[in-house]
Amino acid sequence: MKTAALTFIAFSFCIGAAQASSPAAWEALHTKVVSSCMAKSSMVSPFVSEPVDFDDSVGKVALILREGSSRNRKQPKDTTVLCLYDKRSGKVVIEEVRWKKN
Repeated sequence: MKTAALTFIAFSFCIGAAQASSPAAWEALHTKVVSSCMAKSSMVSPFVSEPVDFDDSVGKVALILREGSSRNRKQPKDTTVLCLYDKRSGKVVIEEVRWKKN
């Protein structure tokens, strides 16, 4: 009897965890991440990567945002930033990505 009760409890926890990661919940999180990262970056209309969801032990979501300026065709300014969003606190950190030349 105890085994059946423990199995039921364990199964209940598994069902609860599966519901917490529903497609609607992921979509809501990703929408919040994109809007937070765009606001922090001050970019007007960047290209935005798909979100990169790290394991829960890390608790971060990453995005790459890229914006180019074609006002001066001789020296176009392309800006690429990496945005890290903390799922627990909602804090956003932005750092510019500088590509190495080979």
